[in-house]
Amino acid sequence: MVSHLFYYQLALIALVWLCLMLQWAWPSDPAPCPLPPEPIPPVPKRPRERRPFAGLTTQPHCDACAHASALRPEAPCPPPPRIVPTRGRRRQVDTSTHFCPNPDCAYRGWVGWGNLRANGHPNGSPWRQLLCVVCRGYFLETLGTLLHGKRAAGDLIVRVIACLAEGLGIRGTARVFEVDPNTVLQWLVEAAEQLQAFSRYVLHDVRVRQVQLDELFALLSAVKAGEVTETEALERLERSPQWVWVAMDPESKLVLTIDVGERTLAIAQRVVHHVAQVLAPDCAPLFLTDGFREYVTALLTHYGQWVQPPRRQAQGPLPKPRWMPRPALLYAQVVKTVRRRRLVAVTHRMVFGTLEAVEQVLAACGWQIQTAFVERLNLDIRQRVAAVGRRVTTLCKGEDGMRQQLVLFHAYHNFCLPHASLRVPLVAPVPTNGTGSAKRWQPRTPAMAAGLTDHVWTLREVLLFRVPPWPQPVMV
Repeated sequence: MVSHLFYYQLALIALVWLCLMLQWAWPSDPAPCPLPPEPIPPVPKRPRERRPFAGLTTQPHCDACAHASALRPEAPCPPPPRIVPTRGRRRQVDTSTHFCPNPDCAYRGWVGWGNLRANGHPNGSPWRQLLCVVCRGYFLETLGTLLHGKRAAGDLIVRVIACLAEGLGIRGTARVFEVDPNTVLQWLVEAAEQLQAFSRYVLHDVRVRQVQLDELFALLSAVKAGEVTETEALERLERSPQWVWVAMDPESKLVLTIDVGERTLAIAQRVVHHVAQVLAPDCAPLFLTDGFREYVTALLTHYGQWVQPPRRQAQGPLPKPRWMPRPALLYAQVVKTVRRRRLVAVTHRMVFGTLEAVEQVLAACGWQIQTAFVERLNLDIRQRVAAVGRRVTTLCKGEDGMRQQLVLFHAYHNFCLPHASLRVPLVAPVPTNGTGSAKRWQPRTPAMAAGLTDHVWTLREVLLFRVPPWPQPVMV
């Protein structure tokens, strides 16, 4: 006999089969197509308004200002009376650029005071001997210069320094003139000391309308002699990056200062400090730099002042004074965006001052906000300073060696090297001695364009110039 449970199972299977057939045979509505998602509208960006600089509660610290001695040494006593010769014929030897070195003489350090006389060439020496008629002291005209006490000929020393100034390396110069490389290096060190004093003596109270600052990447070997091989030294070059800091006036092409150091706030403070010392105290020019943010603090340190903000409430204590930039200070940055070693965008950023004031300063020359002139100067530095050239074997082993070559470039560029864009036409053409065309242009150096000198200096004149111990009064 079949169990009732069997019939129940058959009935359940039949119901399930019927449901499946009805689901398959019953007409169904087509599935709706999904609609594409609506694009989310971009959030409107609020225009960023330039907020005014709120100021600092403390003045930024500058090591150069803290350790700086007297800016320019003053004369220990009033100048003595000038000596005007009244007897004999007029002197033929010019002694207006020399001074008596005797510390016990009342005319010591005073240039062109009429107390010096030429006294011939002792023992057939190429250098002239000078006599002070007050203290009756004798000294050579090369005293206090690079050429004093050298056995080598003066022309040889000048040519060696000129080759270094034109970009030839120390060893290459030594091979050309058949001189020991250590001798060339010693002459470079002594010349750098004299040229640095010469630049410091001449570059002061300069008035400019613009200053462009930039940093030039350089390589130093930073390897002590004898510790590693040449192969290992070349491998370490990429690990020791240094920067050459330059500040120049784009109108006269005058290099205000040049320094070597890392790309830090301390070096930026030192560079701006040197610029402030070269410029006149009341001169606040337009500064143009790249996007390096440490320039903001450095400029604010040396061109700032304390300002008392107004009260916000009728009662209560006064707000603390704020260190603010001077009203005449103008500063703009040129921010460059580089991707895969290619320049893709250039933007301008106003830091201090207004855009209208900056454009007014640049409109006198027909320029825009840019740093092209100081970048062009970087090319001159790479061409004339052997230690800064790219992929060369004349790299220095430390900052001192590079700084000495940069000091030589500084003086050579400002006083000895005429710039083609600075020449001025002559009133009347000057005929030449030969068969060539008449001279129509007057060459000018950056120092001449800035009003610091009146002629193109030769390197021999610069190396023979005796730097006075203190500033001399202006002769009327």
